[in-house]
Amino acid sequence: MAQYGKFPYGIRVGQLIRDNQKYFNKLLVLLDALVIAAAYWLSWFLWLSGLVKETEPGTGILPIQIYFIAFVAIVPGYLILYNTFDMYSSKRTAKTVYEVFNIIKANTAGLLAVMVVLFAINIPDFSRGMVGVFYGINIVVETSMRKAVRFGLRHMRKKGYNIKHILLVGYSRAAEEYINKVKANPEWGYEVCGILDDRVPIGAVYKGVEVVGEIENLHVILPENRLDEIGITLSLSDYDRLEKIVNICEKSGVHTKFIPDYNSVIPSRPYLEDLDGLAVVNIRRVPLTNTANKLIKRLVDMVGAIVAIILCSPFMLAAVIGVKLTSRGPLIFKQERVGLHNKPFKMYKFRSMEVQPDAEEKKGWTTKNDPRVTRVGRILRKTSIDELPQLFNVLKGDMSLIGPRPERPLFVEKFKEEIPRYMIKHQVRPGITGWAQVNGYRGDTSIKKRIEYDLYYIENWSMVFDFKILFLTFFKGFINKNAY
Repeated sequence: MAQYGKFPYGIRVGQLIRDNQKYFNKLLVLLDALVIAAAYWLSWFLWLSGLVKETEPGTGILPIQIYFIAFVAIVPGYLILYNTFDMYSSKRTAKTVYEVFNIIKANTAGLLAVMVVLFAINIPDFSRGMVGVFYGINIVVETSMRKAVRFGLRHMRKKGYNIKHILLVGYSRAAEEYINKVKANPEWGYEVCGILDDRVPIGAVYKGVEVVGEIENLHVILPENRLDEIGITLSLSDYDRLEKIVNICEKSGVHTKFIPDYNSVIPSRPYLEDLDGLAVVNIRRVPLTNTANKLIKRLVDMVGAIVAIILCSPFMLAAVIGVKLTSRGPLIFKQERVGLHNKPFKMYKFRSMEVQPDAEEKKGWTTKNDPRVTRVGRILRKTSIDELPQLFNVLKGDMSLIGPRPERPLFVEKFKEEIPRYMIKHQVRPGITGWAQVNGYRGDTSIKKRIEYDLYYIENWSMVFDFKILFLTFFKGFINKNAY
């Protein structure tokens, strides 16, 4: 059995933060308390300082002592809420938007709690306006402070401080992908010190990370080295050893995480079910399979389509006149597309090409300087006005305002054989615009990248996400360099 020595790294400046995460969290709690206090008294000063001078009975203005008593309760109460909303766990790899969302949720819960308490103890003169100002200021200042802390920590990690050292157990696709992510994001503060594997020879290197021993060496490594984490990245053929490896790691007390070698199968946010103690992983999480979500989205689609038809009617009238005066043929072009549950439907567009035989029309996508596109059609396509008749597809229920763009049946048959998970997009209604489109993937662009964005949308759908895409469509979606 190969013998394994200690890792070639020493304690670095800033390791105190790594070794004492609990002390860092205490510092963060103290900073939060200072922010809450500052936001509270700033709100009082902005809203009430000019009124509270010599308060007399019957004026309807409470003395500052009452606000101080409330302050003593609000600071610890908000800190408890922050802990409840997961604001003190490690955020090395989390996106800033999630932390901001948690700050808003915690402050909203605090606002509601304050209002309920004021109603319950019957203090009508306690300024609701000041509470509202505090709500807004606290969110802004807390978000700014957290962003500054995050920026400082990430800057330190890029410089090599506050690093977490990780050993990977098993050489696999998962190990390579994990190393790729860590190397591409130095601000996370992770350093892969080595890999243990029985099949790959010792000394083999992947992007600077060396295979330093065999898996059996694990029970020797853990007592002799100061590791922060163990990442289990076994290949599928070694999964029979998983339970034994987890037991060794847990006995050592080192934090252990499992990085499965089947990430191409499971989604980034798998949906777990507990069947009487048995964990069941759903291969695909699709929020729009929920009946309530479907009804809400459908209602928004119908109202949105009606409003959009009214607002866009001048543009549609101009398109009708332009198409009619410049080329022969129908105003509306109908083309078969594949929609929800693989069902075909007729999608509407303003005609932007010369009338052509079916065989010619089906030959492929429109490309740059395509001679089939009319002069007016080129303008319609460039501005996406040709897509406006699809608002009537939305009213009919064939489409949604937001969703993956539908394809023609011949391309669906082609792509489902070439692109893994392509058919998942048909679990939701196709859309006029989507997450792929606002990120530039429309027209003659990579279909694989388009599917990646479509799957992300399907797995992470929310009404907030839909409104975000709708907002971005006005700035990125209508006029696009890839729209021919």
